Amino acid sequence: MLAAGALVLLIVFVSPLCALSSALFSARVLHHVLLVACAAPLLALATPAPREQPREQGVGLPLAVSTMTLWLWHVPSFYTAALEQVALYWLMQLSLLGTAWWFWRAVFAARATLPTALVTIAAAVGQMGLLGAILTFAPRALYAHHFTAPLAYGLTPLEDQQLGGLIMWVPAMLPYAVIAGWIARRAWMAGWAPQKA
Repeated sequence: MLAAGALVLLIVFVSPLCALSSALFSARVLHHVLLVACAAPLLALATPAPREQPREQGVGLPLAVSTMTLWLWHVPSFYTAALEQVALYWLMQLSLLGTAWWFWRAVFAARATLPTALVTIAAAVGQMGLLGAILTFAPRALYAHHFTAPLAYGLTPLEDQQLGGLIMWVPAMLPYAVIAGWIARRAWMAGWAPQKA
């Protein structure tokens, strides 16, 4: 899992996607989705919670913090500042990855309680879908950093933003669905059954 997570990070930070994400908001969205929904869960699986800690960790706080971090960096002024200042850029990347890693680690620690894990994943999907919908249906382009570069790719800034919103709203749900299915399958294989009161 660690090697797979490292490979995703290479794609995110070393491949042409990284340079493209400076020009296109939609590429930046894909960059962030790979970071929080692919690299972070793989790294969380590679670094499980220590055995001496209780298996059932709270998932509410990691979900809230990772959600606030994602939404904060999509506030236009913060987003623009992050792309214009190297230190803020890396703070954005590390905070997105770190809080997503914390979220996924909590979800995987809760896999013994299948409903908790699945409801938490559904909540994460819902908040990302909501942000994607807001970006898709916004009446104007919001991110000054991407006001001119999309034109070179045959997109208006608003079309680029709408594409980014659609990526966040629909395809980004796929990794969450795969992980939810994997957790459910493992629980079923382990003989999970709901506890009776």
